[in-house]
Amino acid sequence: YLNVQKTGRMKIPFGIAQIGKAFRNEIVARQFIFRMREFEQMEMQFFVQPGTELEYFQKWKETRMKWHQTLGFGAENYRFHDHEKLAHYANAATDIEFRMPFGFKEVEGIHSRTNFDLSQHEKFSGRSIKYFDPMTKESYTPYVIETSIGVDRMFLSIMCHSYREEKLENGETRVVLLLPPALAPTKLAVLPLVKKDGLPEKAREIVNNLKFHFNTHYDEKDTIGKRYRRQDAVGTPYCVTVDYDTLKDNTVTLRFRDTMEQERVSIDQLQSIIEDKVSITSLLKKLQ
Repeated sequence: YLNVQKTGRMKIPFGIAQIGKAFRNEIVARQFIFRMREFEQMEMQFFVQPGTELEYFQKWKETRMKWHQTLGFGAENYRFHDHEKLAHYANAATDIEFRMPFGFKEVEGIHSRTNFDLSQHEKFSGRSIKYFDPMTKESYTPYVIETSIGVDRMFLSIMCHSYREEKLENGETRVVLLLPPALAPTKLAVLPLVKKDGLPEKAREIVNNLKFHFNTHYDEKDTIGKRYRRQDAVGTPYCVTVDYDTLKDNTVTLRFRDTMEQERVSIDQLQSIIEDKVSITSLLKKLQ
């Protein structure tokens, strides 16, 4: 806290976020990756002026819930679980729970920890870490609002909600992973209709132009229908088909994973159509 505050010349309120390994030895590991003795945790400590902590606690409750709901899994699948029994140092605590296949379960915790963390550091280090507030002209030990989210649990919630086995109009079944585009590992697959007549070369040209902007995959094996199904199964949000008309007018067929709808677009438009939707900034903009 003090290193960041001093070197960054940070003013209260500000936060420090990190990700790393966490361990618990008192639990029984169960429910696949929902409960593990060793897991990844993302955490933020947000430092505030004493007396304002409940205001910021409420703010972070709203902001974090909004973040989860931007993933598009439905507001009805999330809920708060406010704690009635608090730790001795806390004055507010809540969990964000997601509807897993085995019921509503915690994916993130938000806690108002008062000044316990920093006062303990101060006590056992013997060093003052009080913050001098230039606005109020007073020194105080900041209060902490903590948000803590399990990466493994977040991954599990996304996978549980995204996996679908859909019955199509022609009687076939497709397996599709409806990942939020910003989280999909591969954003675009470029598929030549056939492996001849210059179509593969044109397709690779498109890949080479777009691969610097987002993860782009090339696939020429099997029929175009099988290739679509393959990309659906791994959650690729967009597919581009290069056909004979592409060589004439520089347009391609753009297919959308979720609806399977297709439209004809110019190659020059691909980046602008896809980039914003598959970028993490598309999610962050919704938090404004």
